[in-house]
Amino acid sequence: MDFALKIIKNLYTFNFYFMDRITLTPEQARKIILHAAGLWKRAPFGKGKEAVYKFIDHLGFLQIDSNYVVERAHHHVIATRVPGYQPEWIDSLQGDGKVYEFWTFATGYMPMHAYRFSLPVHAAFDGKYDVTPAEATLQRKILDRIGREGPLMARDFENDRTTKSTGWWDWRPSKRALEHLHLSGKLITLRKKDFQKVYDLPENVLPADLDLTPPTDDAFTHHAIHRALKALGVASLKDIAYTCRFVKMPWKTAIQQLVDTGKVCAVDVTGLKGGPYYMLPEYRKKSITLSGDVFILSPFDILNVLRHRLRDFFEFDYQVECFVPAAKRKYGYFSLPILIGDTFVARMDSKADRRKRTLLVNNLHFESVKRTKAMITDIGEAIQEFAKFNQCEAIVLQKCNDRDALKILRQQLSEQ
Repeated sequence: MDFALKIIKNLYTFNFYFMDRITLTPEQARKIILHAAGLWKRAPFGKGKEAVYKFIDHLGFLQIDSNYVVERAHHHVIATRVPGYQPEWIDSLQGDGKVYEFWTFATGYMPMHAYRFSLPVHAAFDGKYDVTPAEATLQRKILDRIGREGPLMARDFENDRTTKSTGWWDWRPSKRALEHLHLSGKLITLRKKDFQKVYDLPENVLPADLDLTPPTDDAFTHHAIHRALKALGVASLKDIAYTCRFVKMPWKTAIQQLVDTGKVCAVDVTGLKGGPYYMLPEYRKKSITLSGDVFILSPFDILNVLRHRLRDFFEFDYQVECFVPAAKRKYGYFSLPILIGDTFVARMDSKADRRKRTLLVNNLHFESVKRTKAMITDIGEAIQEFAKFNQCEAIVLQKCNDRDALKILRQQLSEQ
C-alpha cells in the first residue's frame, strides 16, 4: 500500500511539473532577462543614492572588479542603470551599513539585511582549507591586532614573504591570513576611496539589530534561488547554483519544492536544449516593452558574466580578452558590449587616458546587424555620456569596421 501511494505521489508530481511548465519564445526570454538585469529602460530604479541601493538589493549581488582601464566594473554597472551616478554613493551606502562586501562566485556588494545568508558561505570557506598551526597563530595575531588598533589594510602588516611571488594569487602569508579570515567571516572588509581594502572585526561594522540567525538548508537554498532568478530572469539550475558555487546544497530538491508550491515556474525556451529553465511567477503575465536605449556594458555586468547565456539567448559570442594573450585577441584588451533593445549591436574596446582626460576608443566593432544613421548617432551619444562618466573631455575613435559609421561618429564625437 505504501509503495502504491508512493508511485501515485511521484506520478502526481511528474504531471504537475510538466503540465505547469511554460514555453517561452527566445524573444520573450530575452525581455525577461533584460528586465531582471535592469536593462529594459533607462533609470529603472530611479535616481540618486537610494536608486543605487534599490539596484543592489534587487540583484542581491554586485560584482567588484579591480580593472581600471575604464571606470571600475561596479561603478560602471551602476552608472548604466542610475543616471548621474557618483562613485562616492557606494562608499556612503557601505558607511551607512546598508551594503557589505563578500565573496559568492566573485567578490561583490550585497544588501546588509541578507547578511545571515552569507553564514553558510563563511562556513563552507572555513572548512574548505586546512590551516597549519603557523597560519592559525598568524590569524590569531591579526585578529588581536585589529581588535586593539582598529581597521587595517594588508600594507599595515610587514612583508613576511620568504619566497618570490609566482603571480596574482600567490599572496604573502599575512595577506593570505587576512583573506582567509575575511572569507570565513571573522573579518569584514570595507573599501577606501583609492580602492584599498580595509579589514575590520564584524562587531565593529554590522548593525546592532542585524539578524545573525544561521539559515536552515531549506531557507538558504530558497533564498539563493529567489535571489538568482530576480537577477537572471530566466536561468538553468546550473546557473542558479553557480551563484553560490562554494556551498554544496540539494539544489535539485530545492528547486522542485519551489516549483511544486508555485513559487518558481519551470520554463522551456523554444529552440534551446539546455533546459529546464526557471523564472519567478511574476513574469507569467508581465508585459515588458524594451525602450531601445543604448547601453554600453561592463564585461562584468550581471548580463555578461555567464558567457554561455549570451550565446544561447542573444546569439552573441563574447569574451573579455584581457585574459587572452595579446596575439590572440580579436577585438581588444577590454571590449565593452553595446546593447540596443534585445540585440548586441557592437563591442567597443576603449581606455580612459586620465592624464589627458581622453577616452580612447581603440576599436568599435559592429556585429552583423542592420545599421541606420539614427542608430549610429545614438551610439555616438552613448559614447559621449560614457566619456563624461569616465571624466574624459575628449574622445578619439581610432578604428571601426564600418567606414560610413566611422565618418559619422568621428564628426559627432569631435563636436562634443
